[in-house]
Amino acid sequence: MKLIEYWHNVYSQTGEDGILAEIFRRLGVEKGWFVEFGAADGKWLSNTHNLLAHKEWRGVYIEAHPVRHQELVANMAAFPGKTHTICAMVGYEGENKLDHLLATTPIPKDFELLSIDIDSYDWQVWKGLEAYQPQVVVIECNCTIRPGIVSLHQPPTSIGASFTALVNLGLEKGYQLVCHTGNCFFVRNDLVSKLGLGDTALAAPELLFNYRRYRKEKTITFARAVLPDKLMRRLFRWADFRRMAKLKRR
Repeated sequence: MKLIEYWHNVYSQTGEDGILAEIFRRLGVEKGWFVEFGAADGKWLSNTHNLLAHKEWRGVYIEAHPVRHQELVANMAAFPGKTHTICAMVGYEGENKLDHLLATTPIPKDFELLSIDIDSYDWQVWKGLEAYQPQVVVIECNCTIRPGIVSLHQPPTSIGASFTALVNLGLEKGYQLVCHTGNCFFVRNDLVSKLGLGDTALAAPELLFNYRRYRKEKTITFARAVLPDKLMRRLFRWADFRRMAKLKRR
């Protein structure tokens, strides 16, 4: 089965919990280490909290906002000795480069999962990671940009990196795209054969592009351009309420 068919949320937003569980099942990984930033409170729409809370993983959470970091520390008190929290803005050069931040923790060089979601310089942060080689990388892309276009974060004209820009970076760093939900899922080349994916999808990663998410993001972008901010905030609050209600019923 395609990995997208394992779409399922426990804490995540767009099916990452289920897809990651299936990836690590196929890789034979029962528990390991993760890194996630911006982590917010460590639970809300997290790609990694399910692994921590239900599968006995260990991890590093990085959050730049001081108030959210305090909430993160409070939430992680339930998992003594299993998490390391850092209050910092992750960058791609200087002291805030991810390599330097991770060097302050005991995480191994080939840890299992890296989750990048900062809605901006995601591409640059992954590009700048040199001392660590995570097995799986989940990284957000700008889903309003179709495959074939290379675009990096250049506000206000373009936010985040395009799908193709991330696919190209993955190939450069030795990773293969294996799924796309809005986030791109990459697996290190030496491990990807364990997933049992078809040769066609691996040879043509644009076939994995999630056009349903693309249409949704285009609609949201259009709505933001034509609707008053107050109405948009109400719509987003309503959508968040509906999403959380669904999560609680599962």
